[in-house]
Amino acid sequence: MNGYQQQSLAGATGIDLVVALYDGVLRYLYRAVQCVEEDDVYGRRMAVKRVTDIFIYLQSTLRTDVCVKTTTSLADFYAAMFQLTLEASYYNSKETFEEVIQCVRDVRDAWAIAARDPEAQAVLPRDLRTREGQMVPAVVAQAQMSESGVHASARWSA
Repeated sequence: MNGYQQQSLAGATGIDLVVALYDGVLRYLYRAVQCVEEDDVYGRRMAVKRVTDIFIYLQSTLRTDVCVKTTTSLADFYAAMFQLTLEASYYNSKETFEEVIQCVRDVRDAWAIAARDPEAQAVLPRDLRTREGQMVPAVVAQAQMSESGVHASARWSA
């Protein structure tokens, strides 16, 4: 990791770090595709190892105390992408790697949108909010959720 990357991650919020992990997954998936095209078995295996390591890390850091339904969905997503990545590697399938890339990109983009959306910031756990979102008092966040029609059972608690 170069100095710029270290500096940018040093001031990152929780959600920024999640997006950065997704970016890492994408980078290594693209590397795996390149290795399939170049018939580089060792390179493909190393790229897949990095991808699976990140999926394992993401799965291990899910917070079941925050929202069981969401964490269950993310756990299922990580498990499916893990399995699909291994299948892509086993069959040396560029198309399957590209399918994983598209799925991961969609979820990554959703995280990036949530990072910029003030309403989403209000319902995210405090440690995942941006610095500005962390300053929103719980009372204000609850008022925003009430106005937007979010039901108490669908909220995340901070």
